[in-house]
Amino acid sequence: MKVSVWSDVRCPFCYIGKRKFEIALDKFQHNDEVEVIWKSFQLDPALKTKENVNIYDYFTEIKGIEKEQAEQMFDNVTQIAREVGLKFNLDKSVVANSFNAHRLIQLAKTKGLGNQIEEQLFKIHFEQGANIDNMQTLTEAGTAIGLSETEVQEVLNSDAFADEVRQDESAAHQIGVRGVPFFVFNDKYAVSGAQSPDTFLEILEKAWAEFEKEKPLITINGDSCSADGNCN
Repeated sequence: MKVSVWSDVRCPFCYIGKRKFEIALDKFQHNDEVEVIWKSFQLDPALKTKENVNIYDYFTEIKGIEKEQAEQMFDNVTQIAREVGLKFNLDKSVVANSFNAHRLIQLAKTKGLGNQIEEQLFKIHFEQGANIDNMQTLTEAGTAIGLSETEVQEVLNSDAFADEVRQDESAAHQIGVRGVPFFVFNDKYAVSGAQSPDTFLEILEKAWAEFEKEKPLITINGDSCSADGNCN
């Protein structure tokens, strides 16, 4: 059974949602038969990377709110993250465009390392304050999960996987995705946002029940007698 997840690595609730989904998946009886497919979705494609600007100052600027209000808003996000074992350091986070990070994710997916690169990028962005639009940072993230340094650099120094990123985003718009994280279970059930593990588990079980019904019957032939009386 497939679970597609549209996500942006600069979205704190995408990291929180990933962890809550994983808590549910650990409890799901058939988790070894669930394939998680990460999909690209940029919240702000036009965003300019500002290496010396943190998320508080950025939101103060674009939302026209006081810095204290921005800090309070993200303190709440940090607390929610802490409840699922994540240690956000948002005061260190760098405001960065995520397009190149998504291209790296697409590369990792071709090697079966989609989940690993998502985790790595979330971690360095929200916990370590790394610039996810920096070529060296992305190269280190890729090699940390087992990708070839040469291959990562070749991708980052070209426009490779740009089409795949845009295709994911186009597919998201076609099914009405307006925000992330957005989970689609077995192409039938959609869950928007970082829902509770219980909610994710409930949907996993519902989707699995339908998936089981749709499985083709696998027949292993052996010695038998047919309806016309022939035995062999």
